Amino acid sequence: MVVGLFGGSFNPPHQGHGLVAEIAIKRLGLDQLWWMVTPGNPLKDPSQLLPLAERVRLSEKLAKHPGIKVTAFEKKFGTTFTAETLARIKAGNPHVHFIWIMGADSLKTFHRWQRWQDIARMFPIAVIDRPGATLSFLSSKMAKTFDFARVDEDDSRALWKKPAPAWTFIHGPRSRLSSTAIRAQNGA
Repeated sequence: MVVGLFGGSFNPPHQGHGLVAEIAIKRLGLDQLWWMVTPGNPLKDPSQLLPLAERVRLSEKLAKHPGIKVTAFEKKFGTTFTAETLARIKAGNPHVHFIWIMGADSLKTFHRWQRWQDIARMFPIAVIDRPGATLSFLSSKMAKTFDFARVDEDDSRALWKKPAPAWTFIHGPRSRLSSTAIRAQNGA
């Protein structure tokens, strides 16, 4: 089984997140996508977060594809950082082939995540295009560090077969929606 892991605050989730998930499922040939709603993000202000249960509920409402499973693994595991959570998922599912899914907008700060290089060495990564990130992704620290491990987009369906580190950048339809803009519009 090939499973995409798509983590984030989803504060709030929006159609742009849904588009990233559906592009990943289609282009990577995923059997499932686990939409991982995090209790918090150490790089973001926790006072701005909607309650976890609300973000899970909104994500479930948004995630229409039958292969998407909305989860709150970090809360269940009691982990704070993505690397810890992914290590637990990997240990608990030794026969599953995982791909870490991220929007291209997250790539510019990926090097600030705790143990980001361990994440890149744990699972192949699929970076899905987002507005404003199409050209700048190549200048990210992750792209430069793991340039040797880049897989051509045309080969993205076989990404799960590649030993990590391996990553690809997938172009496709983009949504200009952002959680930050939605919160600002709603006065949060």
